[in-house]
Order: sequence, then C-alpha cells, then structure tokens
Amino acid sequence: MKFLAHFTAALAMISLTLLAASPTPASANPSPAESPPPSAEIIRPFIPIPEKFIPAYFGKRPESYLIDPQKFLSPSDFRNRLAFLNYHASDSAIDLFVFVIGADQEVPAEVKLDEIIGRFFSNGRPAVVVFYYPNSVQRSTLLLSPSIANTIPQAEQRRILESAVMQANSKTNVSEQTEQFLVQLSIRTYWMEQMISGKSAKNANLPQTILNPALSKSAVKAARFAKLQEVVMQLMIPAAAAFGTLAIIALLVAWRRLTARHFFPVNLVETRLGGEHAAGIGAVITFASTKVPPASQREQVSDFGR
Repeated sequence: MKFLAHFTAALAMISLTLLAASPTPASANPSPAESPPPSAEIIRPFIPIPEKFIPAYFGKRPESYLIDPQKFLSPSDFRNRLAFLNYHASDSAIDLFVFVIGADQEVPAEVKLDEIIGRFFSNGRPAVVVFYYPNSVQRSTLLLSPSIANTIPQAEQRRILESAVMQANSKTNVSEQTEQFLVQLSIRTYWMEQMISGKSAKNANLPQTILNPALSKSAVKAARFAKLQEVVMQLMIPAAAAFGTLAIIALLVAWRRLTARHFFPVNLVETRLGGEHAAGIGAVITFASTKVPPASQREQVSDFGR
C-alpha cells in the first residue's frame, strides 16, 4: 500500500512538470502590443441643405432681411433679430441680409454663391450677405454685393467676419450668440459705410477696439430697442395674468360688499321684577312758556294726566 501511494504521488508530480513545460498558445493571453489599435475618430461630413428648402433660400431676392425657412431660430428670437435688422436698414445705407443654415448643413455644390449674389444683389442698395450657422458660428460666410465688393479689401472683409464671430463666441447661449453676432456685424457695416464714403480710409487698419463711437451709436440703439422689445414680449403674459387676477379680486370684493348682510348679536338683559325688560310707559313734560326758564315754572302737568 505504501508503494502504491508513493507511485501515485510520483506520477502526479511528473504530470505537473510536463504541463508547466508545455508552451502556452499565443491566442490565449495576447500581449498588449498585439491588441488591435483603437479606431480613429469618425468625422461626419456636412449634409446639404434639403432640396425642398433650396427655393426659399436661393430662388429669388429675399423679401426679408432674415431668411430662416427651416426655423432654426425660435419665434421670439426671429422677431427680435428681424426687428434689429429692419432698424439697421432704416439707419444705414448698406442692407444686412442673414441666411440661417443648420450647424450640420452646407450649401449644395450646385449652388454657386457668387452667381446668386450677382443675380439678386447687383441692383438696388448695396448689401452685406451673411450665411450664419447657429451653434457653429465660426463657419459663417460673408459676401458683399457687386457694388461694394471691389471697394472693401478681402482682408478687411475677413476682419469684419472674425470680429463678429469673436463677439458671438463670448456667449454660450445660442440666442445671445446670434444677438452679439448681428450687433457687431452691424457696427462693422457702419464702419464699412464710412470707409466707402472716404471719410475714414486712414483708419482701415485700426484694431477693433478703436472704433468711432458715432459709427456704433445707431447699432447700439437698435440693439437696445430689440432688447427692450424682447423684455416687453417676455413680460406681457405675466403682466396680463397679474392684471386679470387683480381685476377678479376687485370684482369679488365689490360683490361681497354689495351682498353683505350684517347680523347684530342678541344682548341678554337680566330680568327685573320677574320681567325681561322695564315698563314701556313714558311721560312727556311740557312747559307753559319757552321764554321763561324751566326752574321758574313750578306747575308741570304730564300729558297722560291731562
């Protein structure tokens, strides 16, 4: 028995030695160097503007200064931005047209922007045409109508757009970004107008911070007007609700006063001589003369004794 036990133990040790010496397949425990490399980040290409919106964008000269057929701007933002552009057009000799396009969209290749600008903006007032991308402001594009395209250098046009993009990126909210973009673009458009007229050609290369205050006065005024209009629109519904509530409260108070009934408490009087109240007999004393003092009139007769 002891021989069998030692023999079995020896066989077990030999088996373990053989297993330890056998090579391990490479596929069982892959080394870090053999692991597949991480997949590269996929960059999604921009999609063209849907075909059904192409006529609204490029079918004719815009009838409005703000073109947003896909309704990327909220109704309140659209009204406020359009009011600002209308104010700018009434105060400046250069119109400002803004086309709003999705952040993940692009102008189709078959649409030639230079041809569109030449076809629709050659006649009439000079114009600045901007293709604006909410949430991707740096992709915005600026083009000038043929009447002023050769007057403003390309470098200056890039500075105008970069200045507006910089102001927009200082905000994180899309609505505030759009507002800052248009305000700065309007200020730069006034400056462009002065450059065209030849009044400030020597200041063409000045940095953004050195702007003539007279140029931005109208733009700032328009921005304040648009901001005030936005605040009024936001407060209109709460103010109407508060006014209606006060009117209802006033009507309820008036109705309660008209229909009010007053109840007097019953005053319990202690009984006197077994009765709940005193006798109801009274006497009227008259005097013979109204000119003589009562003290001198000794004879007084009560009414019930007459």
